[in-house]
Amino acid sequence: MLDDIEINIPGGLGFALPRMARVRQIFQDHGLPDVAAAVTEQLNAPGIGESVKPGATIAVGVGSRGVANIGTAVKALVAGLKARGAEPFIFPAMGSHGGGTVDGQLGVLKGYGITEDQIGAPVRATMDTVIVDTMPDGTPIHMDRYAHQSDGVVLINRVKPHTNFRGDIESGVTKMMTIGMGKIAGASAIHGTYPMPDFGVMLPRIAKTLMPHIPFLFGIGLVEDAFDNTAVVEAMPADQLFEREAVLQARAKQLMARLYFTEIDVLIIDEIGKEISGSGFDPNVTGRNIRGIAGFELPKVKKIVLFDVSDATKGNATGIGSADVITRRLFSRIDFPVTYANIVTSTYLEGARVPIAMKDEGEAVRLAVKTLNAVAPLDARIVRIRNTLELSEIMVSESMLDEVRADDRLEIIAEAAEMALQSAAA
Repeated sequence: MLDDIEINIPGGLGFALPRMARVRQIFQDHGLPDVAAAVTEQLNAPGIGESVKPGATIAVGVGSRGVANIGTAVKALVAGLKARGAEPFIFPAMGSHGGGTVDGQLGVLKGYGITEDQIGAPVRATMDTVIVDTMPDGTPIHMDRYAHQSDGVVLINRVKPHTNFRGDIESGVTKMMTIGMGKIAGASAIHGTYPMPDFGVMLPRIAKTLMPHIPFLFGIGLVEDAFDNTAVVEAMPADQLFEREAVLQARAKQLMARLYFTEIDVLIIDEIGKEISGSGFDPNVTGRNIRGIAGFELPKVKKIVLFDVSDATKGNATGIGSADVITRRLFSRIDFPVTYANIVTSTYLEGARVPIAMKDEGEAVRLAVKTLNAVAPLDARIVRIRNTLELSEIMVSESMLDEVRADDRLEIIAEAAEMALQSAAA
């Protein structure tokens, strides 16, 4: 369908683009040498190991994000629970992700290497929930049926800044407890009642209402550094969850990768995906939040161009609406039912709006450059990244190299050359 569309662009797109140089952004490596050992050590922490009783069935909630070393961490957690005589099983705690279906959520877990054979515990998936309690305003709080039937619940998740709201607690164990563990019914109920900017206050409040009614034992918080390495593993007992998760989130903000530029004309992103960010590409990196929520002001980016979706996202293009231009290749790979299930649950439909789709990468970039105001194409400040997780090596246009040379956090590792762009035939 899109292949038949020809856009009448005054003056055309036949102009030259600036040359691009490869640049290293210098971050500190905080990766742990042995993630499994770190998990095992945390299970021996006060208030953690003794909460696991011999013979107890323990529901271990695992999410849908592409968390570094998640398979390794879950396998070590399962082994530790078994060593204490418990009988653990895995359940997907991922709200509406995976298309909001059992098969879809099992497929997400399998993609992360989380199967019974690889982890050593059965995987039990259902979209059925139990309403455990209600908020004072009548909003029901749902819980996965299998987890509700267990003797104990343990949740393991990455703790990081959220892509659409700000608070002391954002994305992590608390969010998994309230939204992820509630499946599509619970996620829809919460998203349908509370505006996203209020989540920083409401999610801890919902969790505090829920916790007295469920056998929650502890959460495992994982914090990643700028290289997407596991940097912190901490077991948080129920009575310390909110205090400790706030500390971990502050640490995550310190360690996360970012772009060392405040002004960018065109940001090119090679791939987006749910395993990269809940919003496909992270507003904490791009500074682009289409909902106007405070806290996402930098960098100031005029145009965002997306080239493709990752293979791991399996067509989920949630967040695509934050971009300005995409390629037709990306459009052709969108799984609309999966994307829409995620977007409708969030209630923010603009996340699925489709930007202008150009026939190839060259045309996509040139359209973004052409529609800059009062910027000559060769002077455009262009930054190209693989995705918003991998930021140690990026490409920048020649007009930005003086800034690179003046910043000791940046170094040029390859001189400027013509930008490599795939044509429609590639």
